[in-house]
Amino acid sequence: MTEPPETASKTTDRGPSVPGHPHLNHVEAWLFDLDNTLYPHSCNLFAQVDVRMKEFICALLDCDVEAAHKVQKGLFRKYGTTMRGLMTEHGVKPDDFLAHVHEIDHSPVPADPHLDAALGRLEGPKFVFTNASRQHAERVMERVGVSHHFEGIYDIIAADYRPKPDPAPYREALDAFGLAPGGTAFFDDIPKNLEPAHALGMTTVWIRTDTEYATVGEQGAHIHHTVDHLAGWLHGVAEAREG
Repeated sequence: MTEPPETASKTTDRGPSVPGHPHLNHVEAWLFDLDNTLYPHSCNLFAQVDVRMKEFICALLDCDVEAAHKVQKGLFRKYGTTMRGLMTEHGVKPDDFLAHVHEIDHSPVPADPHLDAALGRLEGPKFVFTNASRQHAERVMERVGVSHHFEGIYDIIAADYRPKPDPAPYREALDAFGLAPGGTAFFDDIPKNLEPAHALGMTTVWIRTDTEYATVGEQGAHIHHTVDHLAGWLHGVAEAREG
């Protein structure tokens, strides 16, 4: 988990009862972001990560929390992620940073049997592409109860610590999983993270939240579908494909 950050048709679903779902028959594989995508943003795991980042910076630079906050946000603005800034300017080992910031309480993430059932209805392999670590992803997926649906995880370490929306890891993730972009649907809660996926030819689905970082760049043809309720929308897609 790192900080937040022809004209396309758009569908909006506020729950499983909303009609008009696309069938997405061209989609052969499903690629999902993790945080605030496979579980609700209301779990607010990033608040815990944010505290852990400041703790790490305080210990590294021997400074107080206020100074750490300034360093954190300055590095984030300059490098795209605090971790990349710490690596570049302070020689921090990324594994040490990730191990510290992801040592959080995952209990706010609830099991989601509705999502479990929806994923089970969708034909085709499913994968996770995340700016977080594999360890964090595995903990989250276990909490949600959907681990058994996924065949692989492409994490920030596999991406050589280049976070989305850096374009290179998108192609590398597709290659690692043997996926054709034209037959892949990609889901993310941050609109700008959908831009490289769209450029490669993937079908893009924005999981909408009301956070400031998640609404920047929401307009544009790089978003094919806009979704408020992932499980319900996937059930609708599965039903359309089955029908």
